[in-house]
Amino acid sequence: MANIKSAKKRVITSAKKAEANKAVKSGVKTAIKKVREAVEANDKAAAVSALLAATETIDKAASKGVLHKNNASRKVSRLATAVSKMQ
Repeated sequence: MANIKSAKKRVITSAKKAEANKAVKSGVKTAIKKVREAVEANDKAAAVSALLAATETIDKAASKGVLHKNNASRKVSRLATAVSKMQ
């Protein structure tokens, strides 16, 4: 553990930010999972609505800096491709 007051504060601050980032990443994973499940179930309407929600969640994560913008773009692109390939 750190001895200097500012270092102690940084440890606490970093832990709080890590926890917040973990929550955002978990939300992204859940949104992606919902889209994939709808695609596997071959439910076009559910897949489209889940894709919209997932895109919003991923874009928010990218804007907060939790995900890199290219990573977010790649995730959205792959989900959109999966949904568009449905019959």
